[in-house]
Amino acid sequence: MKLINKLFLTGLLLSLIFVFGCEDRTELNQPQAPSTGQVSFERFVVLGNSLTAGYQSGSLYKSAQDYSFGKQIANIVKTNFEQPYASDPGLGTRIEIASLSPFALKYNTNQGVPTNLNYAAPYNNLGIPGAFAYDIINTTKTSDSYSAKAGKPNPLFDVILRGLGSQFKQAKALKPTLLFCWIGNNDILGHATSGGTIPYTTPTMFAALWKQIADSLASLKTKVVIANIPSVTAIPFFTTVPPVTKNPSTGQIIPLYGQTKTGIRQLVLGQDLVTLQALSVMTDANGNPTGYGLSSAKPLPDAVVLDKDEAANVQTVIASYNSTLASLANANGFALVDVNTFFNNVAKNGIIADGTKFTTEFVNGGLFSLDGVHPTNQGYAIVANEFIKVINQKWGSNIPLINVSTVPGSLILAKKIQKSVFGTPIIPKGTLDNLLF
Repeated sequence: MKLINKLFLTGLLLSLIFVFGCEDRTELNQPQAPSTGQVSFERFVVLGNSLTAGYQSGSLYKSAQDYSFGKQIANIVKTNFEQPYASDPGLGTRIEIASLSPFALKYNTNQGVPTNLNYAAPYNNLGIPGAFAYDIINTTKTSDSYSAKAGKPNPLFDVILRGLGSQFKQAKALKPTLLFCWIGNNDILGHATSGGTIPYTTPTMFAALWKQIADSLASLKTKVVIANIPSVTAIPFFTTVPPVTKNPSTGQIIPLYGQTKTGIRQLVLGQDLVTLQALSVMTDANGNPTGYGLSSAKPLPDAVVLDKDEAANVQTVIASYNSTLASLANANGFALVDVNTFFNNVAKNGIIADGTKFTTEFVNGGLFSLDGVHPTNQGYAIVANEFIKVINQKWGSNIPLINVSTVPGSLILAKKIQKSVFGTPIIPKGTLDNLLF
């Protein structure tokens, strides 16, 4: 009798295990994509430059591209998002940490290779490092790009466009249900990073080019999100090196000398800007002073100084660009991400994201990569969240923000960094020579 009872109970238990084991738990195993309201991410396309491409620390490489702001948004809404991947250390000259004490950078001369050139359709991420507003509609290959016309051909146009037409033409071929376009940074940033020694796109020309872009985007009859141009004073490339230094023996603050458009003079804190590239002029490979900037006989060269008049003009040009973008967004019903105001606020106050404070301080701030212009993985997540907020507000979506604490940091530091005698990183000559924006 006991044996029969045991067999009965064993059979019953096995039956229950079988029933529950066969239960459909699809909803538990496959979380549903969040509500996107009036927005469909089925065919999600992004146009732009290096900021769109996921470029970091002077190079385009897969382990950074995986955290481009478009890719991070695509992951949240669970949609396909194909990118023009390149193997590490990437296409460019990747800047890396050479040592922590003293804190010094180096550039990696090795080159990665494109890994999915044979992808059958246009990429969802069509951002090209080095692209100008002109290039969105008009450029189909390296040789007809804006930079090539200026005498500096950029091979990344051929890598990403692959002979399939311009960024806009390829986006149109994908019949996008949602399109981002963030372009125009290079039209002024190259001028600023060169200390005002190369031309910028005039506000009139910028307005004409962007009118062409806006009309083209509007013709797609899809939802469009655009972003404006950040201020140069909000990125570490212009804020890391002050125009003054300290006498190490007396502690006295000493203004640096710089070559400006009006001649050699002492630079003024709060007015003149010195670029990150000045560090390769002010110090040698070991961080020792070269004497440049310390006297009128050896001033910092014009190419690393954005003097007060140039800086004021850059800000005026950016304000004009952003006025154009706001007007076109309003006229065409585009959503507009005010990146300018956002980064100005971050530069002033920092930002706390998922328990971590980020600032615009070079390296220690966690927001910008080693080139001082492009965000880190977590920085791109923070940018992505600004796009998500705008989409949610404009089109009634309920897309959750990216948890920045789950995004790996790009810069792994074992301890607090030590710097050169100037209180700045050591950046060898040539490290920042080949940046694309």
